[in-house]
Amino acid sequence: MARPESEYPTQLELEILKVLWDASPLPVREVRARLEAGAGRTLAHSSVITMLNIMHRKGFLRRQKAGKAFLFSPKVEKEHVSGGMVSDLLSRLFEGSPTAMVLNLLETGDIDADELDEIRRLVNRKRKERNQ
Repeated sequence: MARPESEYPTQLELEILKVLWDASPLPVREVRARLEAGAGRTLAHSSVITMLNIMHRKGFLRRQKAGKAFLFSPKVEKEHVSGGMVSDLLSRLFEGSPTAMVLNLLETGDIDADELDEIRRLVNRKRKERNQ
């Protein structure tokens, strides 16, 4: 039996979205070239076309005809996708506890002093926003 489709992008779909969030609209050949440059692996042209068409069907991408080719652009915003994926992770893995999630990140991540300072600034800013 086939696995049900996730409402979130797969790893390859996410890589494609990152390419298109960076620059779009793009034809298949340019999406493929940027994926290969980022991943350091060769991808078949037909595989990239298939993925782009699947993503269009799922509602992740727009496509427009440009001569004989299609140009692809993201239909979903990066913030919407990342927010949904983080919310899903928070719910499924950390029982909805932001504290547990942040603690896990702090204890398992390779976070340098500058990043810790930035996290502290962000937490303080959020605290001030909540107190207003």
